Amino acid sequence: MDIALRVFEDALWSGVAAAGFGMLFNVPRRWLWLCMLLGAAGHGTRRLLEFGGVSIEIGTLVGALIVGFAGYYIARRLRAPQTIFTITGAIPLVPGVYAYRAMIALLQVTTAAPEATQALLADASVNAIRTAFILAAIAIGIAFPSLWFDRQRPIV
Repeated sequence: MDIALRVFEDALWSGVAAAGFGMLFNVPRRWLWLCMLLGAAGHGTRRLLEFGGVSIEIGTLVGALIVGFAGYYIARRLRAPQTIFTITGAIPLVPGVYAYRAMIALLQVTTAAPEATQALLADASVNAIRTAFILAAIAIGIAFPSLWFDRQRPIV
């Protein structure tokens, strides 16, 4: 029960963040609840998969695919731009902690003793690579539905 409560709480706050970014991006008020729902669904899915032992990169890909497919469907039903729902829903998936740790480690290299720089550079590299994989998973997840469903027949 503890895991379910933690996932629910995480999904709730992620939904609030997604709705906040929706307000920042001037999403019409009548659609903010959908942005909140997508943000909660995507991040809640990632968190649930993490508790199940899945890596954060794969969890982010699955969460972003849920946001992408649901955003695609909602946008088609409402005849609205898809980015309204997919971008605001994917923002809670952005890997702020890993990017922060990578930058802090790089800054610490400038003042560290020579024998400590190798460990700091390794730490910065791991966090930077993890950040890149998570960002790639978000991009793939929110772009895949459009690439899959909006294919046109070749001209030739």
